Amino acid sequence: MVQVLLADDQPLVRTGLRTLLELDDDITVVGEAADGAEAVELTRTHRPDVVLMDIRMPLVGGIEATRRIVADPDLSGVRVVALTTYELDEYVFAALRAGACGFLTKDVRPDRLREAVHLVAKGEALLSPAATRAVITGFVDAPPVRRTDEVRLSVLTAREREVVRLVAAGLTNDEIGERLSMSPATARTHVGRAIGKLGVRDRSHLVVVAYETGLARLS
Repeated sequence: MVQVLLADDQPLVRTGLRTLLELDDDITVVGEAADGAEAVELTRTHRPDVVLMDIRMPLVGGIEATRRIVADPDLSGVRVVALTTYELDEYVFAALRAGACGFLTKDVRPDRLREAVHLVAKGEALLSPAATRAVITGFVDAPPVRRTDEVRLSVLTAREREVVRLVAAGLTNDEIGERLSMSPATARTHVGRAIGKLGVRDRSHLVVVAYETGLARLS
């Protein structure tokens, strides 16, 4: 059973999400929060598998709430998904940087919503790297390469850097394997090692770091 917490300041939205989610016998909504502070409190109480977090809420917003949840070692198993009205929202990138594993628009199809919750609960990144790149392209200028970025990237081998660039370009493990003449399993291993070395939570955040550090370039 996948446990979900809903965080949105609009009761009607929360009711709609609960109704759609609980059509799936393997999903249960364990709590509802009307603002970010309540979302953090209820997350600590219920330890849900997934938090569907509205980005824009009064008092403590969704981005700050995401940051607090991700920073809490006791909540390391909780996955936060940002909810947004528009796909290219200026706050989406900030939510990803704060540690959200992806985002959904509020007009998502009901079947896709339920599928997304299951994927996230299994530890998958909810959005494709290409979608992450679209957000970054829309709202972030290509950063200059800084010494601090080089130090951060120094933990990666040359092959891992190459793999991360391809992840940021939107390639799957199968496509990376074909491009670099390696098996998909080997590509997956390189991705996993890069995630561990850079201290990020998942593949989507790996893409964010690739663009932030200049390892991948906007073009």
